[in-house]
Amino acid sequence: MILGESPRRQRVTRLVNWGHWFALANIAIAMVIATVFIFSSPSPDTALGTLYMVFNWFGHIGFMTFSGFVIFVLPLCYLATKPTLIKVAGSSIAAIGLALMAFDALLFNRTGFHLSFSSANLLKNEAHTQISEFGVQQWMYLLVLFIVWMGFQLVLANAIWKRVERLQQHKIGTPVTSFFLTCFVASHAIHVWADAELYQPIIKQDNMFPLSYPATAKTTMSRYGLLDLDRYREREQLQFDPQIHQVSYPTEPVYCAVDTEQTLVLIVQTDTAPLPPIAQFDLRELDDYITTASSLDALIMTTLFGVPEIYQDTLKNKRPVLLALPVGLGMPVSVHLDENLPSKVLSGYKQPLSNTHEGLHIGFLSAGEITEFLQKPEFADSDIIIATGFDPEGGTHMGKLYTSLNIQGDLASTEDLAPTVLNALGCHAPARFYSTGQNLLSPQRNWLVSTSGEKVIVAHENKIIEVLSNGSYEITDATTKERSNEPLNVDLLSRAIKHLTHFSKSK
Repeated sequence: MILGESPRRQRVTRLVNWGHWFALANIAIAMVIATVFIFSSPSPDTALGTLYMVFNWFGHIGFMTFSGFVIFVLPLCYLATKPTLIKVAGSSIAAIGLALMAFDALLFNRTGFHLSFSSANLLKNEAHTQISEFGVQQWMYLLVLFIVWMGFQLVLANAIWKRVERLQQHKIGTPVTSFFLTCFVASHAIHVWADAELYQPIIKQDNMFPLSYPATAKTTMSRYGLLDLDRYREREQLQFDPQIHQVSYPTEPVYCAVDTEQTLVLIVQTDTAPLPPIAQFDLRELDDYITTASSLDALIMTTLFGVPEIYQDTLKNKRPVLLALPVGLGMPVSVHLDENLPSKVLSGYKQPLSNTHEGLHIGFLSAGEITEFLQKPEFADSDIIIATGFDPEGGTHMGKLYTSLNIQGDLASTEDLAPTVLNALGCHAPARFYSTGQNLLSPQRNWLVSTSGEKVIVAHENKIIEVLSNGSYEITDATTKERSNEPLNVDLLSRAIKHLTHFSKSK
């Protein structure tokens, strides 16, 4: 004899069915809230990175929300006897959980951190001032807002309860579950590969969503010969983030004096034409001069600030020490370049080629303009630095440095110009306060580090090492341009990348 279900079993079955539909509705709401995390993070610049982000969005948010239902709501469906209590409890849990998620999204948008014990102090500091200014009215607004949100959850829970039999007829449970499960598994599978390959467009998304712990399998892969752990750790040491969000420039106040009666001319060539002999000056020549700027505007920024173009966006509202310090101490400063050349950092300093005076002159000129500019009698007894090698097409190129100064060493880059000029003018403040370059009158390093686009460039002992942001690298001979099979100096690379980013601050 087939016995009908007991009233309690019928009630439990209906509550469980209601719970699944209620969870699905809140997954949809959570997905909308989670878009704040997506828009607060840098967009992936590859198709695979975007695909992973979509899989991770659906998979992780769906899993996280449904897990909350399984842990907090589902047990109540079997324990409680009154559906009203279940609906109130489920609505309260959903309201609190989604409110915390929304608050976490706002915190992430503002600071880049999620709610956690490690961010507790940050959260306290961020909120202390605003909360201390809250009056009774503001607290009432927050209370009313939560009551409205709680009311919405109760209305949603009751609407689903009344229509649960009708909703069950749609039979979408299996397709929906399969979709979210596929997204969840696919996102973790892709991340396992990305972690092994140190694929930055995916690795950079590790902290995008709260409570996210993407899968890795380095040990297992190495056990089956699919991953060389030593090589992996080597590449991992060379990882860097090409997106610098905040900088401390200069890192320390620059206190020094300059000889305001001295005249010094710094010229950076902006084309690849041969530079005619400049007979009126006794200039020494440095052959190994490297320029890495990917554009003319990057060349101007790199020269004036003494830092690589990786800092270009974050320094756009800063004043370079090379210009601000002499001006502040009463030295006339002029920057000369074609009227058609763009630059956002030259406001107040840009002067026509005809302008001459004692003090500091910085020119970004073509080969023909350099020859004409230096023929002015006012520069006859001045110190001269001429840097060549920049290619308007961008990239890493070898040029020459011509100067009347007593420079030392045999390797230089664009970043060395600012500290060399300031030291020649009499400022002996440490170059590390405002530049990643060094003073060529008294160099302390036999290697240099710069960037070109998203590549880190390290030069040492006639070798140029190009490192991508994912840790992959290529070594070439600076003279022959041929690829070198020499082993990578990991200690040098790690030190160079640390030196390169010492102006950056945590977001």
